[in-house]
This record gives sequence, C-alpha cells and structure tokens, in this order.
Amino acid sequence: MTDTTDDIAVEISFQSYEDDCKMLGNLLLEVLQREAGVQMRDKVDRNRILAQSACNMRMAGIDDTAELLEKQLVSEISKMSTEEALTLARAFSHYLNLTGIAEVHHRVRRQKKVASLSKSCDDIFNQLRQGGVPPDQLYDTVCKQVVEIVLTAHPTQINRRTLQYKHLRLSNLLDYRDRHDLTSEDRDMVIEDLVREITSIWQTDELRRHKPTPVDEARAGLNIVEQSLWKAVPHYLRRVSTALKKHTGKPLPLTCTPIRFGSWMGGDRDGNPNVTAKVTKDVSLLCRWMTIDLYIREVDSLSFELSMNRCSDGLSKLAHDILELESKYDVHQSWNHHCFNRNQVKQQAAALPTQLPARADQPSCTECNVGQSHYPRSEFPRTARPGPLKQLDVPESSLPKSPSQNSLSSMPKSPSQNSLRNASLVAKRRMFAESQVGRTSFQKLLEPTPTQRSGIGPYRIVLGNIKDKLMKTQRRLELLLEDLPCDSDPLDYYHTSDQLLEPLIKCHESLQECGSGVLADGRLTDLIRRVATFGMVLMKLDLRQESGRHAETLDAVTKYLDMGTYSEWDEEKKLEFLTRELKGKRPLVPPKMEVASGVREVLDTFSVAAELGSDSLGAYVISMASNASDVLAVELLQKDARLAVSGEIGKPCPGGTLRVVPLFETVKDLREAGSVIRKLLSIDWYRDHIIRNHNGHQEVMVGYSDSGKDAGRFTAAWELYKAQEDVVAACNEYDIKVTLFHGRGGSIGRGGGPTYLAIQSQPPGSVMGTLRATEQGEMIQAKFGLSQIAVRQLEIYTTAVLLATLRPPQPPREQKWRNLMEEISKISCQNYRSVVYENPEFLPYFQEATPQAELGFLNIGSRPTRRKASTGIGHLRAIPWVFAWTQTRFVLPAWLGVGAGLRGVCEKGHTEDLKAMYKEWPFFQSTIDLIEMVLGKADTFISKHYDEVLVSESRRHLGDELRMELLGTEKVVLVVSGHEKPTGGNNRILRRLIESRLPYLNPMNLCRLRH
Repeated sequence: MTDTTDDIAVEISFQSYEDDCKMLGNLLLEVLQREAGVQMRDKVDRNRILAQSACNMRMAGIDDTAELLEKQLVSEISKMSTEEALTLARAFSHYLNLTGIAEVHHRVRRQKKVASLSKSCDDIFNQLRQGGVPPDQLYDTVCKQVVEIVLTAHPTQINRRTLQYKHLRLSNLLDYRDRHDLTSEDRDMVIEDLVREITSIWQTDELRRHKPTPVDEARAGLNIVEQSLWKAVPHYLRRVSTALKKHTGKPLPLTCTPIRFGSWMGGDRDGNPNVTAKVTKDVSLLCRWMTIDLYIREVDSLSFELSMNRCSDGLSKLAHDILELESKYDVHQSWNHHCFNRNQVKQQAAALPTQLPARADQPSCTECNVGQSHYPRSEFPRTARPGPLKQLDVPESSLPKSPSQNSLSSMPKSPSQNSLRNASLVAKRRMFAESQVGRTSFQKLLEPTPTQRSGIGPYRIVLGNIKDKLMKTQRRLELLLEDLPCDSDPLDYYHTSDQLLEPLIKCHESLQECGSGVLADGRLTDLIRRVATFGMVLMKLDLRQESGRHAETLDAVTKYLDMGTYSEWDEEKKLEFLTRELKGKRPLVPPKMEVASGVREVLDTFSVAAELGSDSLGAYVISMASNASDVLAVELLQKDARLAVSGEIGKPCPGGTLRVVPLFETVKDLREAGSVIRKLLSIDWYRDHIIRNHNGHQEVMVGYSDSGKDAGRFTAAWELYKAQEDVVAACNEYDIKVTLFHGRGGSIGRGGGPTYLAIQSQPPGSVMGTLRATEQGEMIQAKFGLSQIAVRQLEIYTTAVLLATLRPPQPPREQKWRNLMEEISKISCQNYRSVVYENPEFLPYFQEATPQAELGFLNIGSRPTRRKASTGIGHLRAIPWVFAWTQTRFVLPAWLGVGAGLRGVCEKGHTEDLKAMYKEWPFFQSTIDLIEMVLGKADTFISKHYDEVLVSESRRHLGDELRMELLGTEKVVLVVSGHEKPTGGNNRILRRLIESRLPYLNPMNLCRLRH
C-alpha cells in the first residue's frame, strides 16, 4: 500500500461498491480454481479469512486474539511452497487491483448522480459570486488563468501498460453493467466478458522483463493523451464555459484554455544517461506526429458532419480558391506525369496497390471508434507505404516495423548509421512521393476527383484541404524521424497552431453567421479547443539537467581558451564572465573543440534545443540550482547554440529561447532561493531578457522529494512554504511576475497529496492565476487514466487555482505561530537527521530491513536508482528511498521527526496554540492531515515482522525504538487534530477503504518475507 491519496476519496458511496467488490472477488476465485485448482483456491480463501479475522480483532482492540490469528497466518504461509506463495500473492494483488477499479467506477457513478459536485466550476463560481466577486472580475480571471500539468516518467508505475488497458476494459464493463435497459441475458453476457478479462489478466505476466527506454516512457505519456485527455479536455472546457455563462453571462472564449500540458518524458536527463539529444529530438518529433494523427481523425469525422452547402461569403470564397488552386496543381502534375520516361511509368504503374486497405469500404468517420473500443491505437510513423516501396526495390530490412512490432522502439537510425544506404533510395522515394501515382495512392482512390468536387459542400472542401495539409505535415515529420532529406514548401504543411486554427475558425464563423450555431458549437468547437490546448505538439517537452553538468561544460570551454577553470572561480567572477559573454554577439564555444563525451552530450542537447525552439520545447529546468550563475550559465550555452545553429541553417532558429527555470531542492538551497532570484533580477541584462523575451515572467521550481529526504517531511514543508514567500517577494521587488513550478511526487513522503488541498494551502500571493505542477508515475494513470476522472481532476486544478487567486488562503494569524513553526521544524530536523544521517547503525539497518537493493532490479524506469555510484543515502534517489519504506509498511520518511517537533512545543505549554493553528491556518492543517493519513496506513506488526526475519539481532533495537517513535507521533498528532484515530475527522470513508484492503495486503507482505 502506497502513501498516496487523492482529491476524491470522499466521493464514493458504499451502497453498491462492496457488492461489486464481492462479485469481482468471486469471479477471481472462479478463475483461480480453473487455473490453479480447487486446493489452491481453498488455501487462498483460508488465508484471506485468517487475515480478515486478525484485522477485525485489531480494529476491535482485542490485541491478544489478533496476535494469535496473525501467528497462525504466518504459520500457514510458511508451510506453503514458493510456487503456492507466488500464486497467493498474485491472487491478492489482482484482487486489490479489482477493488481499485470498482472504487474508481463508483466515483464516476456518483458524479453522474450528483446535481452539483463540490469543487466543480459551477460550485466555486457560485461561491465566488455569492462572496461578492464581480462577474467581470470572475470572467477575466478565469480567461487569463494559466495552469500547466507536466507529466513525468518517474519510476513509480509498477503495472505494465498491457495490464492498464485490461483494467480500463474492466472499468468499461462495470459501467455498461449499470445500464437499466439491460436484459437478464445481457447481464449474463457482461459477467462472461468480465470472466474473460480476469482470465486474460491472470494469464498475463505482471512484470516487465526489460527496462523501458525513454522513448517507451514517452509513448506511455502519449497513450494517456490518446485514451483519456483527448476526450476529457473538450468536456472539461464545456463545463467551464457553461458555468461561466451561468454566473457571468459570457461563455469561455473559443480559443481560451485555462489548462495546458507539458512533459518531461524524453527530456529529463538529470542522472539518466539514457536520455540523449537524439532521444529528445525524436520524442519531440513523435509528439508532433501523434498530434497530427489525432487531428486527421477529428477532421475526418468533422467532414462527415458538416455536409451542408449554405455558408458565408468568406468561406465560399475560400472554398472556391482551394478548388482553383487544386485544379491548377492537377494540370501541372498531369503535364509532369506525361513527361516521365517509359521506364519510370512502368516502374510506378507496378507500384499500384493490389488491394484496398482495411476499412477502405467504410466512411472515414468510422475510424472514430463509435460503438467500438474506447482506446484507439495509433499507427506510428512510417516514411512510406510498404507496398510501393517494395516495388521500388527497397530492401525490406530498411522498412519501418508495423505498429504491432512497436515502431517507436525501433526508431529511425541516425544519419551516421545510415551512411551506407544507397543514395538512389532517397531519390526513388522522393520521385514516388512527388509523382501523380504517389499522390493517388490509397487515400486518393477513395476521394472524389477534381471534376466531381464542384458539387461538394464548401465546408468539406475546406476541411479536405486542411486534411491534405495535415497529411503532408505528417509525411514531412516521418521523413525527419527517418533522417531523410525534407525540402517541403512551408506553404504545404502546418508549423504553428495558428495556421491550423485560421480555417477552422472561419468555418465556425460561417456556421454562426448562417444561423447554424448549434452545429458550430458541437464537434467543430471541440476541435478548435483541442488545437488551442494541445497546439502542434500535444505536450511541450521540458529539458532538465543537473547544474554541475553545465559547470563541467564551461570548464572545458574556458580551459580550451586558456581562461582558467570556470568551476574554480568565485560567484562574482562567474557572473562577470557570463554577463560579458551574454552581452557579446560572437559565439563562445569553438565549433571544432574536442571535448569529453559528457560535455559533448550537453552541447548537443543545446543544439537540439536551438533547432526545435520554444515552438516544441517548454522550459529548461536546472536541478540542484544554488546560485545565480547556474541560471546564466544555461542562458549562455543556449545563446551560443542558437548562434551556431542559425549560422548552419542560414536563418534564425525557430521559436524563441527556452525559459530557464532554477530548481531549488535541498533545504539549504530553498533557504537561499529568494536571494538567488534577487541577485538574478539585479543584473540588467537578465532583467531586460526576462521582460523582452518572456513577457516579464520568471518561473521558479521547488522540489519536494529531495528536501524531504534531506530534512524530513515537516521541515521540508515549512522550508518550501518560506521559500515560496521569499521568491514571490523578490519578484515583486523588481515588478516581475512569477510562476511557481511544484515538483510534487505521488506519495506524501515526496510532497504528494490532494491537489485541491495542496493549492489551497500555498502561501498567499504565490498562486496568482498561474501554476505549474508535475504529475508523476502511477498518479498519471490514477488521475487521468479514465476520461471521466480526468475531467474532474482538471476542474479541481482550475477551481483551486481560481480560489487561491481571488480568495488567497489565510497567512499565519500572528508572528507567534511562525515562531512555533520554526521551533517545531528545528527539533524535527534534528531528530530526523540524528537518526538517518548521524546514527552509524541506521544505514545497515535500512539495507537489511527494506528491499531497497532489490528495487534497483525492477524494470519500472529508464533511469538508475542512484545519481552517483555510492552506498550512502545521500545519493540514493528519493523514489527508492520512499518506496523501500512503503514496502515494509513503516513509511518512515513521511513521519520521522514530526512527533519529536510537536512534543517539544507541547511540553512548553503550546498545545492550545497548535490546536488553534490547526483550525485556522490551512497550511498547518493540511500538513497535519497528510501526516495523520500516512500514520493510518503504517503497520507496526508488519514492520516488526520484517525486522524479526531480516535484521541482525544486534540492530533490531533500532527498529523497536523507531516503532515506539511512530506510536508517539500518532498520539501527539491526534492531540493536535482532535481526532480519535488516524484518518478520522471528516474522511472516515478513506479509513474504511484502507481497512477493507488490509486482509489482502498483510498476507502479501508475509509472503515476501517467507519466500
């Protein structure tokens, strides 16, 4: 059980949830009996009953009986063979997944039944209007709001994507089973389908057998967009627009979107040598390809819908111009075709397909999966059609693999690797693509000829032209992915979203003008809003690199130029050098300078960033930033690369420079964050650069994971709060706007927690209509895997940021509260560090008591578990640090030090002050609530059992001391919150959900220990 939580655990009714869990559990037992036999099924059921009885005794406070039952459970599991134990663990693991599916299903069901959901746009807009916010202010704030959700590839998603798809299918079957019009035969068929899916899941290997590549991780992010967000975004924007019109009288503007998406998948190279410059370029191009592919499908469906002839004069003229241009083009191509020599004609004639492709006999709109699977699979980039290419004597080995062969994992080779290809291949491909035969391949066979087009409706002519340009754009991207020459006319393809929006908006205006607003506000509006949200790249890719790598690169440059060693200079000398070079107009890095491979990779990354520009990429994030020079170093390397690339291509680089974002992670760096920003903004060049190139907007990222590992969760939370206050104050001093980028993990130990609660507890003034936040690993699937849940999450982001902007959370009521926080934080940090970093016995205890070493062998991420090769905790990444303690149910990183800090203040007579802080200060309340929730998931019995089996007898006393500290922490936290037990208060449903899973979790933990 992880220490994750979400915003909508309260949104579930137990009325039929438990019935569904029981039904799914019985189906799983049937499958188990068929697959493993009756005897194994009975063993699984007996262990479940034992575990359930022990949990019931624990909850009733009858500890002696509970202990006897737990010992019997241990004995039963110990007698099992390894194969039987594995079957037991698999059965309980699958059951937990099934209960999770049922839980999500019932959240969605409740959303459908409730007239007005809490925290929805309608609810919050109404609250703000009732609270005195003028309608114009509400409207302007929503329209100007900018929230960006950044999906990352952090290795916390255990489930294979195959199983995720199967789980989605189960969810859809549960949803279908709720229909009231089903006959008894229909319901029996649903049960049969459920059994088939569960059987398929049982027979599927749960584990990845190979580590995913960065491209695999990027593909997973694209799949989330395709399966869920693509449908969720228009639905979410309709909710925003409807609520705005209801409460302000005006709908959301057509191209306005309060939420956008970014990605680190394929761009996060911090400690991950597998993310190279080429990977970043390929992933960026792939994102563009996928975007175009999705737009082509939507335009197809829209063409089928907009079949009318009545239109505005403007659209009529546009359609006429398109027909005229195509007519001229066809005459020109026909003349060129007749000029080919006889051999060319014979060769191309043989390239005609011998049969039509699948679904060629159906209208193109049927590709939208109406009534079919909700998870369309994209055909990933192919540079040409296999049939014709074989006729042109192209070696079969050079053809891209089919989608089923995972074409992304076999991406086109780099130019250096393709140097042995026959030059005539490129010429033949281009000749085929440009010829009349090439143009009239599969798609042209199904489309009307120019002579027939005069009778086609004007909207279809315009949309057909859009589709044609989209397909040319897609073919261009395929050539770029294959590193083949691409000399397309810029007028033949779309480069920016504005180019695509222009004809779509003309169609929308025409429908409105002709009195067909009901048609304009349907699928066409959804497509326009998708283009406004996703642009031409779906998700702009951030780049991230550790600050030391940039210093190493500048070391190589300054040494080559006989200027000394950059990293050995003091901060003032670095700033003087960097500012002088930034003001200059000549490149700094010699083009033929020989450097180490690590330095070359950094330089190549900046070259790719210059080549792609801000049209494709988002921000350049500097991890472990600690000084102003860290930011200016990136600005200099970026400027130098843009000068070099511009000289190579003979024109300015596309887009603008990337935003450079310092990431403050350790407690020390968080305390200095405000000073670093002040130093940066005091530099004239940098301040002018921010105003001129980034609209006077500075972005700053704060990291939750490493600060928590560094000083404990409580101290990290307080230092993050103060750092945000200081950064906002620094930017205000220079009249610069600021966007805070929150690098939050999924678990509480890494800064996770409910989105709404987290945003509402930020310092006043830190959320002024803008926010960036990461969603990592398993939380991406949990929050955005189903389109209905995704809509709800997007609403929660919108309303939480809106409230924090118009009704900022309360600051500490008095200075005394801040002083108490300082004292709690100081004691907490000292206690945490004295255990984790200063106790020499702790590291060997951690290595023995947890599966931290084994976690490195899990194929769940492309990056190593450590930043550097060492056995200490310092270089261990925060994810395996938290994950290891979660496996033992100790969840130590989330609570260690908290009890000592709170007790130290209570013992000085401030208990009532802490209770008042809990009731009146949102930040303090959310911090205590999250720690309390984690304490409710910790289990001293399981963690003690791990110690008894795995830990040397001489170190077991440390585990006993930590368990005593855990119980003491729980006691003092409950005193402050006023609750009877953890996860009490207003979230008893969460407590019930946790307790319902314990009979399956406990035996799984024991299986790990005994086998």
